[in-house]
Amino acid sequence: MSFWDFKRSSASVRLLVEFGQEQGLDIAKLLARSRLKEADLADPALELDASQELCVVGNLIRACRQPGLGLEVGMRYNFASYGLWGLGLISSATAGDALALALRFIPLTFAFCRISGDLDGELCTVTFEAPDVEPALQRFLVERDVAAASRLMRETLGPTFTLSRFTLQHTIPLGASWLDAHLNMRGGRPEFGAHSNSLSFDRQLLDLRLPQANPVTVAMCERACEELIERRRARLGTRECVRQYLGAAPLNMAPDLPQAARMLGLSDRTLKRRLQDEGTSFRVLLAEVRGHQANALLADASLSLTDIAERMGFSDLSSFSQAYKRWFGVAPSAGRSGVQDGAP
Repeated sequence: MSFWDFKRSSASVRLLVEFGQEQGLDIAKLLARSRLKEADLADPALELDASQELCVVGNLIRACRQPGLGLEVGMRYNFASYGLWGLGLISSATAGDALALALRFIPLTFAFCRISGDLDGELCTVTFEAPDVEPALQRFLVERDVAAASRLMRETLGPTFTLSRFTLQHTIPLGASWLDAHLNMRGGRPEFGAHSNSLSFDRQLLDLRLPQANPVTVAMCERACEELIERRRARLGTRECVRQYLGAAPLNMAPDLPQAARMLGLSDRTLKRRLQDEGTSFRVLLAEVRGHQANALLADASLSLTDIAERMGFSDLSSFSQAYKRWFGVAPSAGRSGVQDGAP
């Protein structure tokens, strides 16, 4: 399972259809095979399967056939598109609080990427791990999620917000004129062919007080999001919810069980019991997620083992090596060889 196994509102599909109509496309063709009718998009209580949104995305891609489509569509998403989740962001006290809330309730958004935050030197970097879908869909979804996040950052932090860096793993054979005409992502044009899909900005911005901060509103939004997460968690299972929460936590700040329980709205004892009932434990899940993150970094040949240890919050290389041996039974250097050779 992944984030997109959660049900989602119809707001995103409605936005996709509106964009398609602006391009002169027929609604029936955009909704073909999605099990949706035009009238469904006006129902605020309707919840869709992720497969239905993917179907509409596929129809839009095939009809438009233009590079960078996801980037253009992603810039159409704003905080109002996300309901209470979006309202919670702009009502937070600081940018750091808004980011924490955003990552905590990512399953309530339309994102298909696994999204995580990391503090690295003077930068805060938000990384987008591509979903496991066919290449054309994957490219669109990565572009859309990154572009939508960029716009949310600008709406939350204000018009002076500027990205320090914007990277995408895939390449687009385009001239600068296309990018200048269709992108308005402060911080310049994206770097294509990079090691990761990411947005980076000055970490000092996390302390910025937000102009529309309202503690009553943000508390209301958090309670509503927690209730919705809990209803959806019953179908998803506690193990996957914990795994997804751990995967979204800052890379250098691995949460402990009390923190995870608090973020999931559970007591420590209840979280332990639910995980035990599902045949696992917090320690096992933490090792699984941290091991996956370590291997993702080891696949990047430009990073030294010391760099990776520092990014993952270890005090030194020796501590990282000991942890890696516990996870996989081999040293990180051997793990790097296996990862780069394509071993799982």
